[in-house]
Amino acid sequence: MLNKQTVVFLGAGSMAEAMIAGIVNTGKIPSKQILVSNRRNQKRLRELQNTYDIKGISREELTFEHIDIFILAMKPKDIESSLQYLSNKLKPNHIILSVAAGIPTNSIERYLPQGQPVVRVMPNTSSMIGESATAICPGKHATKKVMTIVRELLSCLGTVYQIDEDKMDIFTGIAGSGPAYFYYLIEHMEKAGKECGLDTAIVKQISAQTILGAAKMMIQETDTPAELREKVTSPNGTTAAGLEALEKHGGGRAIMQAVKEAAKRSQEMNSHY
Repeated sequence: MLNKQTVVFLGAGSMAEAMIAGIVNTGKIPSKQILVSNRRNQKRLRELQNTYDIKGISREELTFEHIDIFILAMKPKDIESSLQYLSNKLKPNHIILSVAAGIPTNSIERYLPQGQPVVRVMPNTSSMIGESATAICPGKHATKKVMTIVRELLSCLGTVYQIDEDKMDIFTGIAGSGPAYFYYLIEHMEKAGKECGLDTAIVKQISAQTILGAAKMMIQETDTPAELREKVTSPNGTTAAGLEALEKHGGGRAIMQAVKEAAKRSQEMNSHY
């Protein structure tokens, strides 16, 4: 089914590129059936076209009868104008996916023809290598058939989770913003390693592999994260010393607060629509 779909990305930012890369890398949709468009930056369209062998086009060149899925991948501030542009051109079979953080499905549906299927989507930048944790939330007109197509498409990016829309903000705080938390952690592990005389490039690889291995173990094991942590922490050992330092400097509380603040910001953006 998926190889018959034609997808257009409206927006050409980093999230759009991550999703394009993930889809192209699987080969499940021929690259000639993946289009990307934006309003101004033609240079950016050419870059994406040349890198991924897809088609970069202007909005004026869009042929709506040949498109199946529209992915709204622009900044939230540009959503309204894009929906106004689409509203009188859409057909009932067109599926609308919105990647815009903080904008609920009913706000999008308001601008579109009655019955238009809309699905809210929250991937993360790990889409680029097919390792995203991606949330989907159907609008009121998204049928089982539509959701089957959407799941198949987004499975190109990694693992897909269908959640209730009122949980989308916290998902954003955990998974949408999550990669940045891990990069921040490794950034500071690099700094510590450098201060202690280790080459930064080596520390980066060691840190990334350590986190990757721990994450895979956690997925495979039935133990809770707390139980796994306790198993690798010997009393008065090196790990215990490190964890004590984290707690002393607000480690666990800081992580929780980061997730809550990201979710709060998503809720604030939501309230504007």
